[in-house]
Amino acid sequence: MNNKKGIIIAGGLVGIIAVLLVKLGNPANMGFCIACFIRDIAGGIGLHRAEVVQYIRPEIIGLVLGAFSMALINKEFQTKGGSSPFTRFMLGIVVMIGALIFLGCPLRMVLRLAGGDLNALLGLAGFVAGIFVGVVFLNKGFNLKRSYNITKIEGYIFPAVNVGLLVLLVVAPAFLFFSAKGPGSMHAPLAVSLAAGLIVGALAQKTRMCTVGGTRDLILFKDMYLLSGFIAILVAAFAGNMVFGFFKLGFAEQPIAHTDGLWDFLGMAVVGWGSVLLGGCPLRQLILSGEGNTDSVITVMGMLVGAAFAHNFGLASSAAGVTPNGKVAGLICFAFLGLVSYLNSEDLVKKTASEGLSKADAK
Repeated sequence: MNNKKGIIIAGGLVGIIAVLLVKLGNPANMGFCIACFIRDIAGGIGLHRAEVVQYIRPEIIGLVLGAFSMALINKEFQTKGGSSPFTRFMLGIVVMIGALIFLGCPLRMVLRLAGGDLNALLGLAGFVAGIFVGVVFLNKGFNLKRSYNITKIEGYIFPAVNVGLLVLLVVAPAFLFFSAKGPGSMHAPLAVSLAAGLIVGALAQKTRMCTVGGTRDLILFKDMYLLSGFIAILVAAFAGNMVFGFFKLGFAEQPIAHTDGLWDFLGMAVVGWGSVLLGGCPLRQLILSGEGNTDSVITVMGMLVGAAFAHNFGLASSAAGVTPNGKVAGLICFAFLGLVSYLNSEDLVKKTASEGLSKADAK
């Protein structure tokens, strides 16, 4: 599937599966949402106590295990890490906060568009703007340094943790939390959700699917490969929504969305910028985690903690809009992204150093 036809087929399947998950019980326009589902898992294991978003989502488990299995089959499983781990952890937190301000990851943004939610257009504009800013820093030499091959056991731990989460979900011990109402209570049957995750995880691993990479590669290389998958998800999900009568065009009263256009834009700008610095969107980070990339595992752990922070400290938005705390957090996220981008851009750092030397010589 390493060709444009392959990723278009894969994207179409992802779009169709996402709509089917909604038909079978997932929240509207949320067949898949990496940010929302990681947030639900954080609630399910008690990291936050927002009662309406607590459930260990099998789709996330399936994505990781599907990518893990496909990587083993293709002999592409490679354990590596050590590339600015704490910076990646913090970027994971930042990306999650941006996504929960918007109320969705880039994949849900596409699914919201496919369902007629015009608020997602503003999110898309912010997403592209954020990616563009990230690309500017890439062109200035931004990098988080190289990763290194490490012992194989490191790469197996995260898939094993996901197997453990699946066991917990099936056994449902008393210390887990399950929403009785709200989005966390809405889900397709466990076996269906897990199967959907496994299929999409395998497809995403095989095709290198990435919502951020599509726009980044178009800007940098005029390459439409990854963007083709992005478009295919949109078209297929739109068709599925029309068939099932889920399509509802407009801004107002969209499911699990708000109408604060400025923060739809800014929230997704944070996600786009942060994801470029990380080298992939939240979906891609999960897939890389399944392939043995411990840098991506650390990013996912940052997202999990970010979800807990967002709900424990009132940063996450709701249908009522963006919270005051969320707005402050969003501005802090932009400042952090700017600082990380500048300090890790070799050309900018060298330029500043040389200018400092020139001024010193002039004195």
